[in-house]
Order: sequence, then C-alpha cells, then structure tokens
Amino acid sequence: MHKKQCKLRAAELRDEALFKDPPPKEDCPICFLPMPLKLICCFSLPPATVSSVPIHDYAEADEELAKMNLEEYFVCCGKSVCRGCTHSFCKSGNIGKCPFCNADRGSKTLEESVEEMMKRVEANDAGAIYMLAGSCYQGLNGIQQDQTKAMELYARATDLGFNKAHSQLGGIYHEGGCLKKAKFHLEAAAMAGHEVARYNIGVVENNSGNIERAIKHWTIAASAGSYRAMHDLITFFKKGLVSRDTIDSILTAYNKSCVEMRSEARDAYIRAITI
Repeated sequence: MHKKQCKLRAAELRDEALFKDPPPKEDCPICFLPMPLKLICCFSLPPATVSSVPIHDYAEADEELAKMNLEEYFVCCGKSVCRGCTHSFCKSGNIGKCPFCNADRGSKTLEESVEEMMKRVEANDAGAIYMLAGSCYQGLNGIQQDQTKAMELYARATDLGFNKAHSQLGGIYHEGGCLKKAKFHLEAAAMAGHEVARYNIGVVENNSGNIERAIKHWTIAASAGSYRAMHDLITFFKKGLVSRDTIDSILTAYNKSCVEMRSEARDAYIRAITI
C-alpha cells in the first residue's frame, strides 16, 4: 500500500544526500593547499564578475588547462602531489625524484615501475589500482589492453571509496549508453566531492531536460572551482534561466574557491607548460 510513498521518500532522501555541501577537498601533502582536479582552477586569473571579466572570456582562452590534471600520483609512496610542488622540486635540482619521499624515479625502467605499481595494487592501494585500471583500459605502460579487467579494477577502487574511479566508470558507462549506471557512479563521485563528476552529472540532467537539477549541480561544482560549470551557468544567466543575484553569488563562491587553490608554485608550473 505504501510502495509509491516509499519510492517518493527514498528519492527525497537521495536528493538530500546528493545536493548537500560536499566534503572539503583533500590537501596536497607538501604545500597543504586544496587539490583541485584541473589546472584552470588554480591559475591566477583576474577575479570573474559578470560586469568586468566574464569567466567565459578567459576560460575559453585556456581550454587546454581545463583538460590537464593538477595532481600526480607516485607509486613509490602512494602519495598524490600537486604539480606545483613537483615543478618546484624539479627546479631545485631534484629531477626524476619523488617530491614526497625523495625516491629516485628517473633511473627506473618501465618494467621496474610496473612491478612497483603491482606491489601497491597487491597492498590494496586505491590510487595504484586506479592507475593500473587506466593502463589496462588504454593498453599503456607495456600492459596489454583489457577493458573488461579495467572495469573490474575500477570497481575495486570504488569499493575502497576512490571517487576518481566512480567518475571514470560514470564516463565510460555514459559513453556506452548505460545512463542508469552512469548516473549512479557520477553521483557517487559528486557526493564525495569530485567537481568534474558533479559538472558531468549536471550535463546529463540538462540533456534530459531537467534544467533545475542541472543548475543545482553546476552551482555546487562552480562553488568548488569548476570553470566549466561557471561557464555554463553564465550561459544560462544570459538566457534568463539564472537570476543576476544568483549568478553573482555563485561567482563570489567560485572566486573564493579558486583563491584558496592558487599559489606561486602552481602558477609557475602553468606558465612553464603554456609558454
């Protein structure tokens, strides 16, 4: 008798969990600054406002930065370090070494590096499992391409709470047309604080005609420093789908988040790769 009401209540509870504030970002273990997923978030660009420097004006000019990851995983110690710190470490003469544990990386052969990764996989290191999954999926690092095994490894990483694996599975299932599984994994990553997954689930909702839900997702993503979400929200603002007060509030949150993730070292790394 209560099946319909139970389904509605379950959906309400799911939305409460889905749209609540995400957990804080993990910090880089060296500089202790929040670790954004994409470089564009930490580039010291002018503050964005609708009236002076629209986010889309300079975001489009740095499209490549939006595709590049800020962090680098090191199998020697199992640490993910921001590329600002790795760049500074290399500039100080430590080329080919891990910036966290100082292990010599440059002298290792590909086979030795893969063996090191496999040891961490055996130790149930989620980052190493995720790395191995990527190698299997694309056939990299001398590992034979096996997408079935890769999916199993991604699933294993999700069981360990690795939100990047949830996001990756969400993208794979979305490309394969399995929307239900795609939404499940993207939402799981989004709730864990993965701003790219949060943006992507907003895209899924927008494509399905659920504009209000898309705006909610993009608001959370933009507040966490996602320039793509900020860009799309401004597009919606120009169409009259988002109010001026709302867009100004989101821009303020976006700017604050980006400022917290910026540093001279990260700017130096971005300048080094874009010159």
